[in-house]
Amino acid sequence: MKKWHFHSLAVCLLLLLAACSNDSPENADMPVEMDSAGTESSQDSAVLSENKAAEDSAGEEGEVQQEEESAVGKAKQANRKVIYHANLRIEVSNYQQTLETIQSKVSEAGGYIVESSTYQNPEDDLTEGHITARVPQEQFQPFIDFVEEGSSKVLENNVSGQDVTEEYVDLQSRLKSKKAVEERLMAFMEEAKKTEDLLQISEDLAGVQEEIETITGRINYLENKTDLATVDISLQENDVRISGSGGETTTWQKTKEQFIKSIDFLLSFFSGLIVFLFGNLPVLLVLAALVSAGIFITRKTIKKKKRQDTKEN
Repeated sequence: MKKWHFHSLAVCLLLLLAACSNDSPENADMPVEMDSAGTESSQDSAVLSENKAAEDSAGEEGEVQQEEESAVGKAKQANRKVIYHANLRIEVSNYQQTLETIQSKVSEAGGYIVESSTYQNPEDDLTEGHITARVPQEQFQPFIDFVEEGSSKVLENNVSGQDVTEEYVDLQSRLKSKKAVEERLMAFMEEAKKTEDLLQISEDLAGVQEEIETITGRINYLENKTDLATVDISLQENDVRISGSGGETTTWQKTKEQFIKSIDFLLSFFSGLIVFLFGNLPVLLVLAALVSAGIFITRKTIKKKKRQDTKEN
């Protein structure tokens, strides 16, 4: 009887141990599942953070790119190539003094005189002239203002500008491309061994170098024209008259003008008379001879008639 109780107790202990061993793995698996879930959650958070950082970085790069494009646009606007030209026609009270002042101003502004001519007007004995000046572009408008302020009257003011930025940029690009071709041809020439290849490469290289010289010359021309503006000035010396309170000429001035007109009239009359007499002298001599003959015949006829009348009486 005791033995049976002992066996029953042993069986119960075995069952309890088996139950504990079955519960132990389940309990051990739960933390693992929690750790896995926690790890996956951490990974998802990291991915979201990376995506957000990438989006923020992309946004910052877009803003930087926009700022760079805006800066490039402003730089292009600031570096535009424009050829400026002005035509001025002014009246001055003292031609020589104004001419010297303009020449001095051109030199002071860092420019130079391209052409200068002076001539006398035979009709009114007044001096006229023309000046072509080149001045730095930044001094272009101040120089025009200076010339106009120093004149008695501005008769004409014409300012024009030609934008050559697109042509200038295109020439720069073409020059860069041609120089790259030149470098490749020179490299091919060093590697070439056949005479035919050397002659062909030399011919191609000469053509490319000629194009480079042409493009370079055009670039230099545009740079010179855009760096220095051209100003053409026509000067006319005006006849300054003394004015009264009402803006009319004085009595002395009127008398002087009338006297000059009278002298001119007399000179013109006698000059015309002399030209007429000497120019028509042959005709006048014939007419004088005919008139003299007519007078002589008429007198002789009258005398003969008077004698006849006397005899009859």
